[in-house]
Amino acid sequence: MPQEKNNSRFIVLVLMVLGAIAMRIVNTQVPALSNFTPVGAVALFGGVYFTRKWEAFLVPLVALFISDLVINYIYTSSITFFASSLWMYGCFVLMAFVGTLIKRVSVASLATASVVTVLIHWLVMDLPIVYGLPTTWDNYSMLLMRAIYPFETNMLISDALYGAILFGGFELAKTKYVALQGKKQLAL
Repeated sequence: MPQEKNNSRFIVLVLMVLGAIAMRIVNTQVPALSNFTPVGAVALFGGVYFTRKWEAFLVPLVALFISDLVINYIYTSSITFFASSLWMYGCFVLMAFVGTLIKRVSVASLATASVVTVLIHWLVMDLPIVYGLPTTWDNYSMLLMRAIYPFETNMLISDALYGAILFGGFELAKTKYVALQGKKQLAL
């Protein structure tokens, strides 16, 4: 792919990631939208569409980091990070990895991947160690049960909504602008 087309695609993908992750900042201002964020959808989107796999992990991770800076400043008036943030970044990397496994974008593959990313988030972020609790089965099962609603339910719904917007929008844009098509599509 010529460098100009590659740059156009990269810029559009980065702008879409930043636009989606900005909704994470907006949603923190509305308590009813707890965990209704584009995090899972952005990780999948990055994993699927960035042609260089390091970009698939780095761009969404940097976007998440920037949104954390803003959100933490809004709530604490300082730039603070929490121990649980490292766990979230780990989840995010795993979610992007799931995106790299998608070979053909379809409703079925995206729905399956969205469920997997929510399961990753649910099973990892509710480990008692993340919150400094003793690691017992009782603590873990209690955290898992508390997280189902609204947190993981909202994440599943938001992944579907933001995923539809991101994936649908980019697939539509690819049909109109050749510069956005990947190497495989241009070779056909």
